[in-house]
Amino acid sequence: MEKQIYKMGEVAEILGESASAVRYWCNNFEQFLSLRRNAKGNRLFTPEDLETMKQIRFLLKDRGMTLEGAAKTLKADRKSIEARVKALESLKEIKRQLQEVRKSL
Repeated sequence: MEKQIYKMGEVAEILGESASAVRYWCNNFEQFLSLRRNAKGNRLFTPEDLETMKQIRFLLKDRGMTLEGAAKTLKADRKSIEARVKALESLKEIKRQLQEVRKSL
């Protein structure tokens, strides 16, 4: 069962990034996120926000884009980026499973 709300630390851990990097990205990509805050003011991420953050990370880290370039790409071709990120996640999971099989041999 998928979680409905993620905290900043959880999102940072899932992405493999620091919380400060995730916070910086949130500030620069507000138009693509529907973040909410709790009574303390902490950011709360929905599963859709998490997927968007994965796309942002892909564009910035894997593709080496600037913040402006990533924002333009997300506006213009969101479906293509989403498909690439999902494919990359699937490949990483397959690699992890193969490594487990290799260890068990």
